[in-house]
Amino acid sequence: MFKKIFTRAKNNTTIPHKKAKEDVPEGLMKKCEQCSHIIYYKELEKCLHVCPNCHYHHPIDAWYRIDSLFDEQSFEEWDQQLKTTNPLDFPDYLEKVENDIEKTGLSEAVVTGKGTIDGIETACTVMDMRFRMGSMGSVVGEKIARAVERAREQSLPYIIFTASGGARMQEGVLSLMQMAKTSIAIERFCRDGGLMISVMTHPTTGGVSASFASLGDYNFAEPGALIGFAGRRVIEQTTREKLPDDFQTAEFLLKHGQLDKIIHRHEMKKMLATLLRLHSTEVQQIEEETEQVAVRGGQDG
Repeated sequence: MFKKIFTRAKNNTTIPHKKAKEDVPEGLMKKCEQCSHIIYYKELEKCLHVCPNCHYHHPIDAWYRIDSLFDEQSFEEWDQQLKTTNPLDFPDYLEKVENDIEKTGLSEAVVTGKGTIDGIETACTVMDMRFRMGSMGSVVGEKIARAVERAREQSLPYIIFTASGGARMQEGVLSLMQMAKTSIAIERFCRDGGLMISVMTHPTTGGVSASFASLGDYNFAEPGALIGFAGRRVIEQTTREKLPDDFQTAEFLLKHGQLDKIIHRHEMKKMLATLLRLHSTEVQQIEEETEQVAVRGGQDG
């Protein structure tokens, strides 16, 4: 028994002794938030920040996700110049935004653009929880709406990865208005035959979950993701009922028909590429059939 415990220290990804972590330079190792497994950070990066012990999906930043999905150097960012203002003169709001800009290197809580996944060009939006908890303000909503519009104009499929605490309270009703604006842009996109894939990551809550996050032709999620509108405590107090332990998890939503599939991060690129290729083939076939019908019609005339 003791032999098994102490021989684990030789494993490159595990150090069982608690003091061992204290002796290691900061940033070299990370403890899993779910199972407390200690992993070398480089090994965790190789695993796409998925714990090799319990498969917990640790949050990742927007550019890490983009780099893990898109073909090398194929991604072109859109609307990086858009910056948040303080329309309601909320105290210290811009100072906090500037701090997040410096900390994350992002201009806002979302990155939009286009690139290729296995050679198939697609528009994409990725939210980042490090920036104001991924909250949706005017600029976040504007960038998403513009990305959807560009995807429609360029006849590109559209993928969005959501991660958000909800609407941004410092912008009041202007933040809530983004729910309608983004939803209308998506409606136009879908009416023109566009393909939208929504992938909800941990957490996707509030106004984001109640608007664009749930409007995909395919609605996916990562394992264990928290997805919901109001908080658990608020719902229990309002309904005066005890909620299931797994309430508002991706697994609960899948069981109740609100998701199409839960996709492990290691399988994400393969799944997206398969869907993009499938729909690209369908569109090409429809265009060819339409062209053939037009040609036959001309000949008959």
